[in-house]
Amino acid sequence: MKSNEKEKAFIELIKLHERIIYKVCSFYASDTNPIADLYQEVVCNLWSAFPKFRNECSPSTWIYRIALNTCISDLRKLKRSPKAVPLSQQLQELLPNPAEMTDDIKELYQLVHRLKTIERAIILLYLEERSYQEIADITGLALSNVATKIRRTKEKLKQMSNL
Repeated sequence: MKSNEKEKAFIELIKLHERIIYKVCSFYASDTNPIADLYQEVVCNLWSAFPKFRNECSPSTWIYRIALNTCISDLRKLKRSPKAVPLSQQLQELLPNPAEMTDDIKELYQLVHRLKTIERAIILLYLEERSYQEIADITGLALSNVATKIRRTKEKLKQMSNL
């Protein structure tokens, strides 16, 4: 594939699946790790990995896996050396407005942010209505562990919401 064709194919892929990238990034974003920074890092990692993508899984599975791995790695790096960088006004206008979220959605996001890293990934994929097989493929968990982890994470969220 020529360089120009490769770029067009990549841009089309990103446009088609940008919702996935934003969703994953929103689950891992924080004041010190803004969604725009995570999104940019995910797209850079997707671009780097794009030539090696062999269509052995669906593009969305591949994107989920890279996005989750990127966000989890970034979270680990941030824990070692926290720093804050303000967003420009133009970038902030592109991000979802928390004021437009319902109270239930806000509460869910707050609870999800209290989960462990792998639990966040699993519940994100579950809420996206991904099959257990897709969740296993994306997270690298055994298929037999996916249902158990989903059930336990849902129970944990219920307990957290009753506190």
